Amino acid sequence: MTAEEHNHPNASKYFKIAIILCALTALEFVVFYLEFLSYGIIPVLTVLSIGKFALVAMYYMHLKFDSKLFSVLFLTGLILASSVTIALMVLLDWF
Repeated sequence: MTAEEHNHPNASKYFKIAIILCALTALEFVVFYLEFLSYGIIPVLTVLSIGKFALVAMYYMHLKFDSKLFSVLFLTGLILASSVTIALMVLLDWF
């Protein structure tokens, strides 16, 4: 195997990732109906969404098997956009 080649996961690994994504989605639904969180729901759902996004990007978009630079650029953009969104929500008194 050369440095350019890599092993992709088999179907069972993709199925496990799909189950994890379903569990995270179910957790998002549970969190949505927890009234005591009030505005605290936004950071919780943001963290869950970033986790789901990272799983999809790493496995289903094959970023885990490409150059690490692509993963860093992809996730940096997501984190930056999320941070700006949350900062604007704080500045505009959405909390």
